Amino acid sequence: MEMYSKAETLELRKKHIGPSCKVFFAKDPIKIVCARGQYMFDENGEKYLDCINNVAHVGHSHPDVVKAAVKQMELLNTNSRFLHDNLVQYAKRLTATLPEPLSVCYFVNSGSEANDLALRLARQYRGHQDVITLDHAYHGHVTSLIDISPYKFNQLGKEAKKEFVHVAPSPDIYRGKYREDHPDPGSAYADNVKKIIEEAQKNGRKIAAFIAESMQSCGGQVIPPAGYFQKVADAVRKAGGVFIADEVQVGFGRVGKKFWGFQLQGEDFVPDIVTMGKPIGNGHPMSCVVTTREIAEAFGASGLEYFNTFGGNPVSCAIGLAVLDVIEKEDLQGNATRVGNYLTGLLKEQKEKHPLVGDVRGVGLFVGVDLVKDRQKRTPATAEAQHIIYKLKEQRILLSADGPYRNILKFKPPMCFTMEDAKFAVDQIDEILTDLEDSTINRTRDDLPTSVQSKRKMPTDGSSQLECINESISHINGSACRQKNGFYAENNTVPCKRIRT
Repeated sequence: MEMYSKAETLELRKKHIGPSCKVFFAKDPIKIVCARGQYMFDENGEKYLDCINNVAHVGHSHPDVVKAAVKQMELLNTNSRFLHDNLVQYAKRLTATLPEPLSVCYFVNSGSEANDLALRLARQYRGHQDVITLDHAYHGHVTSLIDISPYKFNQLGKEAKKEFVHVAPSPDIYRGKYREDHPDPGSAYADNVKKIIEEAQKNGRKIAAFIAESMQSCGGQVIPPAGYFQKVADAVRKAGGVFIADEVQVGFGRVGKKFWGFQLQGEDFVPDIVTMGKPIGNGHPMSCVVTTREIAEAFGASGLEYFNTFGGNPVSCAIGLAVLDVIEKEDLQGNATRVGNYLTGLLKEQKEKHPLVGDVRGVGLFVGVDLVKDRQKRTPATAEAQHIIYKLKEQRILLSADGPYRNILKFKPPMCFTMEDAKFAVDQIDEILTDLEDSTINRTRDDLPTSVQSKRKMPTDGSSQLECINESISHINGSACRQKNGFYAENNTVPCKRIRT
C-alpha cells in the first residue's frame, strides 16, 4: 500500500538519499509501485513497456521466482559455512552451461563484487598487477573497478588513470579506427592490445588480466568482430595474464544463439574467468565468479580464506535455480532469438526510411540503434536521441540512450518481451523520427558540434520538436552506465553526469 504521495516521496528522497544517487527524468520522475512481466506500473496505474530492464531477466515479479524465494526463506537462510544442497546444486547447474574448464564458483552479491573478486583472482594467479581494459568500459562502482573503467575515471581528468591500467581501443567496427570495410578488424584491434602489452613489458610492467564485457554496453552496443577475443586471449596468456569475460549485462541467454555472450566468438574461445550479475537473480542481489580449477587453487594458496556473508546463501541459490528453470521452461533463450531477430528487422526498416538511423546492431535482445546527423560523417545525433527517449516516455515506453555520445538507443528488455511489444515500440519510434525529421528540414544544426548542441537551450513551447537538451540530459543523467535500468552516456563530448545500467 502506498504510504506517500509522489511529491512526498520525492521530498523525502532529497532529504535522506545522497545527492549523487540520481533518478531518471529528474524534472518529472516516474514512481513505480509494481511490475509484472515486461510491464511496470506507476502510482496511478499507468502501464509502461519496459525495454531496458535486463535485471528482471525472466520478467518482473515472476511467480516461480517469487515462490522459490518465499519457500526457502520460510525454511532457512544462512551463510555458506554450513553445508546446504542449494549451493552445490546451483553451482552444478550453472557450470553445466559453461565450457568444461570453467568449473569453480565463488558466489557474491553484485556485478561490482564479482568483478572486484575477478581482479583478485587474476592478480594472485601469477603475481602480476597490470590490467588492460577497453575504452568506454564500465565494470563496477567500487574503487578497484573505477580504476579500470575509463567511462568513470575519464570524468576525473587525465591524471586519474592509474599507472597499472592500460586502455585498448573499443573494437567498434562502426565508429572505431577499423570499421566494417576492413578485411580483418578483429586482428587489427587485437594487434592494438599486443602493442600495449609490448610497451608495458618494455617499461617493466606485468599484465595480470585483460577484462572486457562480452558485448560492450556503455561503449554503445559494441559487438566484437570475429576472432578478436581469441587473438587477445592468446597474447595476454603469453604475457602471463588471464582473460576475464564480464557477462554482467549480456549473460543467461540474452543473445539468443548462445547462453553466454562470449560464446558468440566461437567454440575455440574460452575465457579464464567469467563474471555474472544483474539477470542471475531476476532482481535479487546475487552474482558469481566462475573460473578454472588452476586459478582457484592459486587463489587459495595465498593462505587467505575467502568468505562472503551473503554470497551463496540458500535463498539466493533457490532464486538462481528458479531463474534457470524459467529460462528453460519458457524457452526464453529461443524467444530472445525470435523476438530479437524480429526487432532488429523492424529497426533496419527504419534505417531504410529515416536518415537519422545510421546503424542497427545487436544479437538477440541486446540491440542498439546508432543515431546520426550525417551518415557519411557518422556525426552522433545526441540531441535527437534524448528527444526520442522523452517522447517515448510520454507514450509509456521506457528506453535508454547510451554510448560515448549518448546517441544510441538501447534495447535490453526482460526476456519475455514479445513481437507485439517490439512492433509497438518501433512504431512509436517511427512516428517520432518522422516528426523530428520533418521539423528539422532546412535547419543548419548539422554544422554544430555535439558539445555545442548539448549546451544549447531549445524552445519547449511547441515551436521546436527538440526539447531543451541541457534539461533532457540532466533528467536522463548522462555520464554513467550501469546502475539498474539506466539512461546513460559516456564522458567524451558532453560533460554531464550519467546513470549506468
